[in-house]
Formats: sequence, structure tokens, C-alpha cells
Amino acid sequence: ISATMAEQQQFYLLLSNLMSPDNTVRKQSEEAYETIPGQTKITFLLQAIRDASAAEEVKQMAAVLLRRLLSSSFEEVYPSLAIDVQTAIRTELLAGIQSEGSSNIRKKVCDIAAELSRNLIDDDGNNQWPEILKFLFDSVNSQDVSLRESALHIFWNFPGIFGNQQQHYLEVIKRMLVQCMQDQENPQIRTLAARAAASFVLSNESNTALLKHFSDLLPGILQAVNESCYRGDDSVLKSLVEIADTAPKYLRPNLEATLQLSLKLCADTNLTNMQRQLALEVIVTLSETAAAMLRKHTNIVAQIPQMLSMMVDLEEDEEWAMADELEDDDFDSNAVAGESALDRIACGLGGKIVLPMIKQHIMQMLQNRLSPTDGGSCKNNRSTSFLMCHPRVRYAACNAIGQMATDFAPTFQKKFHDKVISALLQTMEDQSNPRVQAHAAAALINFTEDCPKTLLTPYLDSLVQHLHVIMVAKLQELIQKGTKLVLEQVVTSIASVADTAEEKFVPYYDLFMPSLKHIVENAVQKELRLLRGKTIECISLIGLAVGKEKFMPDASAVMQLLLKTQTDFNDLEDDDPQISYMISAWARMCKILGKEFQQYLPVVMGPLMKTASIKPEVALLDTQDMENMSEDDGWEFVNLGDQQSFGIKTAGLEEKATACQMLVCYAKELKEGFVEYTEQVVKLMVPLLKFYFHDDILHEITITFLDRCARVRGPEYLTQMWHFMCDALIKSIGTEPDSDVLSEIMHSFAKCIELMGDGCLNNEHFEELGGILKSKLEEHFKNQEVRQAKRQDEDYDEQVEETLQDEDDNDVYILTKVSDILHSIFSSYREKVLPWFEQLLQLIVNLICPHRPWADRQWGLCIFDDIIEHCSPSSFKYGEYFLRPMMQALCDSSPEVRQAAAYGVGVMAQFGGESYRPAFTEAVPLLVGVIQSPDSRAKENANATENCISAVAKVMKYRPECVNVTEILPHWLSWLPLNEDKEEAVHTFTYLCDLIESNNPIVLGPDNTNLPKIFIIIADGVVNESIKGEDGCSKRLANVIRQVQVSGGLWTQCVSALNEAQQKAIQDLLNTA
Repeated sequence: ISATMAEQQQFYLLLSNLMSPDNTVRKQSEEAYETIPGQTKITFLLQAIRDASAAEEVKQMAAVLLRRLLSSSFEEVYPSLAIDVQTAIRTELLAGIQSEGSSNIRKKVCDIAAELSRNLIDDDGNNQWPEILKFLFDSVNSQDVSLRESALHIFWNFPGIFGNQQQHYLEVIKRMLVQCMQDQENPQIRTLAARAAASFVLSNESNTALLKHFSDLLPGILQAVNESCYRGDDSVLKSLVEIADTAPKYLRPNLEATLQLSLKLCADTNLTNMQRQLALEVIVTLSETAAAMLRKHTNIVAQIPQMLSMMVDLEEDEEWAMADELEDDDFDSNAVAGESALDRIACGLGGKIVLPMIKQHIMQMLQNRLSPTDGGSCKNNRSTSFLMCHPRVRYAACNAIGQMATDFAPTFQKKFHDKVISALLQTMEDQSNPRVQAHAAAALINFTEDCPKTLLTPYLDSLVQHLHVIMVAKLQELIQKGTKLVLEQVVTSIASVADTAEEKFVPYYDLFMPSLKHIVENAVQKELRLLRGKTIECISLIGLAVGKEKFMPDASAVMQLLLKTQTDFNDLEDDDPQISYMISAWARMCKILGKEFQQYLPVVMGPLMKTASIKPEVALLDTQDMENMSEDDGWEFVNLGDQQSFGIKTAGLEEKATACQMLVCYAKELKEGFVEYTEQVVKLMVPLLKFYFHDDILHEITITFLDRCARVRGPEYLTQMWHFMCDALIKSIGTEPDSDVLSEIMHSFAKCIELMGDGCLNNEHFEELGGILKSKLEEHFKNQEVRQAKRQDEDYDEQVEETLQDEDDNDVYILTKVSDILHSIFSSYREKVLPWFEQLLQLIVNLICPHRPWADRQWGLCIFDDIIEHCSPSSFKYGEYFLRPMMQALCDSSPEVRQAAAYGVGVMAQFGGESYRPAFTEAVPLLVGVIQSPDSRAKENANATENCISAVAKVMKYRPECVNVTEILPHWLSWLPLNEDKEEAVHTFTYLCDLIESNNPIVLGPDNTNLPKIFIIIADGVVNESIKGEDGCSKRLANVIRQVQVSGGLWTQCVSALNEAQQKAIQDLLNTA
């Protein structure tokens, strides 16, 4: 495989141009390189690597490109080469490793060999390159250190190199690693061997027996961690972090030693910050991946306050409190790392464990560290002395208050409103420390956001007065000195107060609006963009709070200001903070103005669609490429294993989500006024289902657009839109990994089917959906088994149980959504869908087995209830599966299961048909037994009991021949009214009307003596809102009352039996029905 001299020289020139600092040259070279066919590339690149006379950076570039080519385009390039060329490449690579003088290039050639080897393992696990295995064995036993290094490097890069021979060579691999880790003369061999051992452990993370067999390598790895750190190399320490992340159980036999080493390194100030933070990362990661295992080592964990000492590793900075621009946190600093570690450990191990451990240390620190400058003059934590504390301490106090206000709302607000509001207002007056001032304003925002309106109202005067004084003073400062930090926060504080106070803010409106409009008009400089955006937000929130009437005189001026910004919108840079504020402000203006907003849509929609269409950058990278892209540039990575990562650039995603929410808001507010935009919006949004998205938007999108907008355009358009959405929805139910988002998609899908009705799904849809629902149910059972196994694990404790309970709740929630989808299909398609359902039948039968958890039985019965309700009389063919369990479930200890079973008996009577008749003789005594049990009306039992009462009514109404109605009726009357289950209440009242209207002697009693009792039942029904003025049933009940009204004496007797609330309820019913 060779190229002519001239071609090769030309290629070298291309390689050096690929490294050119000049963008144009580099871009042209990249384009030229892309046009070269893959096979030719291999020839040229390999020749460059093997050319002793080529410049080192050219060889280096060639090696990187060849590895990349094999990694990304192996299938397209390599298999189509002639066999002798393939052999030559493999031979050349091994020869290159042995003869290359530069260790840097040699490593890169090892990477190429590892990459090629990775691709040459076939589907059965055979390595098609046996020579490389022989090369590894020979090299690792060679006297030549560089060959031993090369062997370890290849094995580190691709630990799966032995393929299906691994088990056969296991002892050899272990011996090789141990021998190299004990190489006394060559520290670099010890380091590499430890990294290779770690890599091997990681690639076999799920092979428990192998991890156990290799556990005696761990002390050597730990020793290498310690040694290499003091030689300024943290690569083995990074490997240890990876083990803690992926195979934490491997550390169990030496957990004590691992933790001791990590704490020792973390505390050693001679090491670099990066190394100390990595050592801490081992412990923090274990607290997340193996919390239960770590909780058993409380003596070690008790040393965690080391993080607190890292958190106070701050340099004194005179300017800190005066800063007007807030730089992002320095993520490399110990203070930030310590804070993040404490946060993660608390989440991992649980607050119950961590709080007691750090409490005494924190109290101690509050005593001596409150103020580095004032000799501790603010020990007695009162707001007066608080003002004398060091600015950083007060800043942190504001931070803590803001955090607690958010996390413990509204309890925190109810308990501490007087203390907190006065302390924050006082701190906001601290003119000499603007950064503290601004943070107090930020804490006030947290406090008011979740503060009940009634609590905030008494403070409004004082709050408004303070905020106004500060705003005026800071506006002056902005004009004189150009400082804006505090003003930015105060504007948002005003917005937050208005948002909570709502109409109570009306008296203060004129105090703020002129200044706020003034800021928007004049704050046009680039450095004031954030201030302007926040002010736009503030104006729109105040407008929404005070309402259309108060805001209208200013509305058109505000709209003009917004429009002016909007027309300059195309000149705004993509990262301009005003964009997201503008987008939200428009939506609020739409809510305020209602239909009158439609005229502005042409101006608003362009930029909104542009933001909603942001395409996030995504990339599939191998680990080495990933190291060149940092998370600081807005990339986030998900490790896919096997040296591969998925990267996504998150910049712009928040804005995109906001924009999508706003589109939904317009569609909801403007309804048919939004129609001409529906198509482009749906076409933009549906593909986003494939994309991680804010869960609540999805439901809004699908339902809003189908229901509100598409309907206006007629049935054909609606069907067209639905088909466009339907495929994407079904696919995303199958693939969405996030359970919150998944449940929203399933919910939306079910609602859409209800909306569209029979015929909305074709055969392909049904086939795909059947497969997906089947796998969801199978997964449900499998997850339960996995959780049961975890309960047998040696590290199982009550915190693990809490996590398992959460997982269980999550799974049950998805099960409820499976039930929702089936409900919508049964209610739309009825009996003809049963043949399709039979693929799921056995799984649903499994749900109602007596040994399953109550939630499974509840939802399994609900699904059968739906089949009885919507697919009868055919439903009876499944009676052999569900009738027995349903009868048993009527007396179940779980009220949810009893409710589902009772509802089933009710629909059986109403819709089931003749075949079910024998069931009622058994069911009714059981139902009566449940209703008459002593605690049947306790809060937790009420719904189940009311479903039993309703079921008895349905049996008497639809199947009177199956029960003794005369005997049951007096009892049934004494059980009314139903207060909790409004739907079932309607059934019972309807039946009551039937009985009264037919002058049933048992219900009316001799000489109508039961009528006062009936009046009480009706009145209580109105009081509990079980009877609504607008339904047919309430009209019938009102007529009953009117008939009594005309017979004087009886009317007086009935009304005198009622208390005041009941009398008012009867009057209300007569007025509305």
C-alpha cells in the first residue's frame, strides 16, 4: 500500500493545513480532506505515521485522523479493502508500535490498534486479529519497558480485546496485571497497570463473580492512586472515581481503605485543588451510587465535615461586596466544590444521616467564622447585629432564607413572616454593600413567590414603600454611576409582590408604572439588556395582577414599547437575555387583552417561532474527543459506555421550552383567532416529542391544538392534523425514558383518542400500540421482581426502602396511564376492539391475582370495569378470569381495591346483560356488609363505601329481579346522600327521583312521612355540591320540592326539619334548577 512521493508530500501539506490557526485555510483543508475516498485516506494516513522523516505534529495529526476514521466509518471503509491490504494494515500497526521512537506517537498508534481490534470482534465474540493477542502476551513479558507500556495501553483502551476467550485467559490477565502493578523499577508501569485493571473492572461491571475474583487487585490500585497523585498524575484517581460511579460494589471488600485514602488525599493541602476535589468525588459518588453500603460506615462518613473546611477556603476580596457584575462561580475553586459535595452527599445518604453529623460543626463555625473582620460581633443572630456581620456572611444568610422559603413553603412563610420580611427589608437598605442588598431582594422574591396572599397583604404598605424608595435611589445611581445590580433584583421583587398580591396591588400601580416605563424606554445600552428584560417582565406581571381595567390606559403605550423592541428583535443577539422575557411578556399581554391581542400576532409570531425552532447541537463522541469539549461551553454529556458519550449543547433549550409554552398559551387564549398558525406550530412541535422536553407542555400542545384550533377548520383538517401527531405520540410512548414526560405523553394520547373517537387509529397504529403496552406491562412486573431482590440485598435499610417505594409509585403511575389509554380505546371502539385486546389479557389477569400489591389489583380491576362498561355483552367471555377475583375484592382490606370492585358490580348491572344475573345474588349481600361495617364512613373508606351504595342502587334499578328491592330500599335510603364521589352521587339521586316520581310507597312512607328525611338528603346533596344546578337530575329534584311547596302543612313540616344551611340549599336549588 503506497502512494507516490508527490501525492504523499501533497497530503503532508494538507495535514499541516488542517492544524492551521487560520480559519479559512483550515476550513478549505477540511473540505479537501472530506473528498478523499476512505480507502485512500487509510493508505496516506498509515504511510504518514510510519514515515520516520515526517514532522512529529504531522504524524500525530495522521494518527488522530486514522483512529477517528476507524471509529466513525469502519463499516464503510475497512471490510471493502482487499484482504492483503487489511493484513498489511494490521502488520504495519504492530510494527509501528515496536519501532516508533516517540512515546507520544507510540501511544496514538496503540489507540489505533485498540480501535481496530474493537471493530474486529465479530458477533460471536471472536477476535479476528489473533496476532494482536500474541503481541500483548509477548510485550507484557518483554524486557523493553516501552513495549510493556504499549501492551498495557492497548488493554486499558480496549479491555474487551480477548472477546469470547476472556474466561479462558482470566488467570493470565490477572497475573499480567498483578505482575505489572508490582514493577518496583518503573512507576509509570505501575500506574498504567492500575488504570488497565480499573478499565477491565469497569468493562465487566455486571459480572459479579469476576469482580469478586479480581477484588485482590484493589489494594494495588489504591496504592497506585496514592503514589501517582504525589507524582502529579491524577489518572488513576480518575479511574477510581469511575469505579465508584459504575461498579461501586467492587470496592466493598476494601471500602474502609478506599474511604481512608480519599479523606487523606482530600485533606492534604500539598496536593493541587483538582486532586483534592477528585479524592472527595470518590466519596461523594459512592454516596450516590452505593448509599446504603456507605451508610454502614458511619464512623468514616462522620469525617465528612472536611467539606465544610473546603467551603470556607475563600480568599479575602475587598471588592466582593461592591461588584456590579456577578461572574459565574469558579467551578474549580474548593469553596464551590465543597458546597456541591455537601449538597450531593446530603441527597445521596439522606438528610437524616448528614444533618446530625454536620450540625455541631456548623454551630461551631457560626460562632467563630461569622465575621473575619469584626471579632465575632454577630454571634447573637438578631437582625440588628446581623447588619454588623461580614458582607459574605449576610449574603449567605440571605441565600439560606431564600432557599428555605422555596423548600419549606408555605409553612416557612406562615411561621416566620414577621421576622423575615423586616430583616430582608432592613438588609435591602444596606447602601454600602450592593451585592448583599441585591441578594436580600432576591431572597424577598423567593419568600413572596410562595407566600399566601392573606399573609402578605398586611405588609403591602411597608413592602411597597421600601421597594419604591430603593428603586428611586437605584435609578439615580444608574444614571450617575451606571450601577444596576440591585435595580435588576428590586424590579423583580416588585413583580413578585404584585404577582402574589394580585388585585390588592391596584392602589400602588401608579407609584411604579411611570418609572418602569421610563426604564424600558431609556435602558437601551447593551449592558442594560438584563435590566430591561426584567422590567418588561415586571410591567406585564403588574398588568396581569391589577387586571385589564386598571392596566388599559397604559396598555397601548406598553404594547408600543414592546413592539419597538420586537421590531429590533432581528438585531438582537441569540443570547440576548431580553428574548425570553419578551416572549413571556407577550403571552401575559395576551392574557390581559384577550381577543384584542389578535392584531399583534403577525409581529409576535416570527421571533417566537424562531426561538421555538432552536435546534440543539448534539454529537456522538468517543472519550478522547470529549475531553476537548468542556461542559463550560454549555455541553452536557451522557456516558453511553464503551468509551462513547452523547453530548448535547443545552444553550437555548430553556428559551425554546418557554417559547413552546407561549405558543400553547396563545392557542388557548385566542382559540379560533390562532387558527392560521396551527399547522406550522404543530409541524414544529410534534417532532419535539422525540426530544427531551418539559413534560407539561406536551399535553397542552396535543390537546390545545386538536381541540381549540383544528376543529374550527373542519373535520378533514382535524383528521389530517391528528394523523401527523398520532405516529409521533405512539413512537414516543415506546421510547421516552423519563417517566414524568412519559406519563404526560400517555395522558395526552388517551385524551386525544377520547376527543377523536372511533376510527382514529389504523391497523398499524393498533399493532404498534399493542406491542408497546405489552412491553410496559411486562416491564412493570419485571421492575417489581428487581425491587424484591433489592430488599434481600445485604445493604438493604430503611432509606433504600424509601427509594424503592418512590420507584414503585412511579411504576404504578405509568400503570394508571396504561389504564387511561385502554379506557379511551374501549370507550371509543367498544366490542370490536376486544380481539386486539386479547394479546394483553393474560397480563391484566396477572394484575388481579390475590398475591399482587393492592395498586396492581386496583388498576387491573379498573381495566376489566372498562371492558364491562363499554364492551358488553361480549365482556362476559372474560368472566371466568375476573368474576371470582372481583367478588373477593369487594371485601379486600384495601379501600381502593374495594372501590374498583364495587364500581365493576355497578356497571355489570347497568351494561353487562343477562349473562351476569347470577353474580348479583352473591354481590349484593357482600356490598351491604361493606356499607354496614362500623368504620365504613371513615375518611379513607368513604369513596369505596359510596361506590358500594351506588352499585346497590344500580342493581335495584337495572336488575330488580335479582334482589329483594322491598327489603333493601329502607336501608338504602338511610345511607344517602353520597358526599365524596360526585359521579356516583348523580346515579343515586337519579334513582331516588325515579322512585319518588313513581310514588314508591317504601320511599315516601305512609302518608309521605319520609318526605322531611328526603328533603334533608336533597339539601345535603346541594351543600356538598353533589347536585349541580345545571344537570337534569337537579331539575327533577327541584320539581319534587315544588310539588310539596303547594301543599302547605307538609311543606312547613319538611322545612322545619332543616337547619339554616339546608334551608338555604333548598332555596338555591329552586332558584337555579
